[in-house]
Amino acid sequence: MESVEIVECQGGRPVYNLRVGEHPSYFANGVLVHNCHTQLAAWVDLITQWKDKPLSEGGPVFVGLSATPFSKGLGKLFTNLVNVATMHELTQNGVLTPFRTFSATPIDMKGAKTSGGEWTDKAAEERGLAIIGDVVKEWVKLGEGRKTIVFGATIKHCEEMCRAFNEAGIMAATFTKDTKKAERETLLREYRKPDSVLRVLISVEALAKGFDVADVSCVVDCRPLRKSLSTFIQMLGRGLRSAPGKVDCILLDHSGNIVRFQRDFEDVYFHGLNSLDMGEKLDATVRKDEEEREERACPKCGYKPFTKKCISCGFEKTSASLIEHQPGEMREVFIGTVRVADNQRQLWAQCVNYCKKHGNEATVYGRASHIFKSVAGEFQPKQWSTNVPDTPIPAALLGKIRNQMIRWGKGKAAKRK
Repeated sequence: MESVEIVECQGGRPVYNLRVGEHPSYFANGVLVHNCHTQLAAWVDLITQWKDKPLSEGGPVFVGLSATPFSKGLGKLFTNLVNVATMHELTQNGVLTPFRTFSATPIDMKGAKTSGGEWTDKAAEERGLAIIGDVVKEWVKLGEGRKTIVFGATIKHCEEMCRAFNEAGIMAATFTKDTKKAERETLLREYRKPDSVLRVLISVEALAKGFDVADVSCVVDCRPLRKSLSTFIQMLGRGLRSAPGKVDCILLDHSGNIVRFQRDFEDVYFHGLNSLDMGEKLDATVRKDEEEREERACPKCGYKPFTKKCISCGFEKTSASLIEHQPGEMREVFIGTVRVADNQRQLWAQCVNYCKKHGNEATVYGRASHIFKSVAGEFQPKQWSTNVPDTPIPAALLGKIRNQMIRWGKGKAAKRK
């Protein structure tokens, strides 16, 4: 969905124009539910009332929007699930930013008490308190001073981490259900500043869903989970929004969640969900701690953890007969018979410089990645940034880009017909 616009209002009832893809469709007599995974009674009661009645009786049409449709019972409220875009596609397009993971000092949850398959808050708090010194030390070492959100197991756990950050000279604050409204407003007013002196906000749940400060570029996960994949995705998502000048997000994983959820998260990242009930099932599945399993790295870029397809560079395990040789980083790059770059690094600089001069600055990385792939046959390594030298763009590359733009424009025109 690209946009929602009120196009007219008669008798106090608004009519919306929803633009989906390239096609406008008028959504009259409808209910649009944002973040439908929250299942608020105000609309759940209404949809239950009308769900099984034919449209001929004049009932409303319901459209639910959600980035994480995992909550129980969505399949009983809605009829179909449409995956508009996967996390991988949004990352490639520059809407989301890539992330780098550091498996930091882990919270030892071996033998911790559980309830309903999930670790109890008290158990996670007690184990988490034992490594607070490591959390601060490793943020100083690996967090690069970035604007950061830390997730803890309980309010007490958050308060103790906050105290440790402040004692280390790092301005931090807690943001929980106990934080008063006036204090929340003051904290957010400062935190939203690009040069905010408040570097770290610490929360259990209050910042996990819907919180939007796009230049957050570090997430520290100190909240170990066994079941709720959606909560893990929501926590990580606080650092994945793109912003001007933002290259990636750092995840400091003290919880072990990235390893525990890796197989399912990898599938959701690349493919999304295939049914309304799939998310519910994923959130009900207990992942046993796999500390004894060797944490494998991607053979191509070294990203950990790796199972079948690398979230960092996209490398996928393939049978030897299907592997094609790809040009190395130090080889010359050609378009046809014309050499356009001495090596892939130089080609990347050319692509970035072109995108910086044409189009939205916030999407430079994603657009440059696609131009690079169209020439080199593969995406550049994820660790390459848009901080590149000013490099002349050869005519052959300009011609290829322009031809792509023409084909893209013709494709859009054909879709409108």
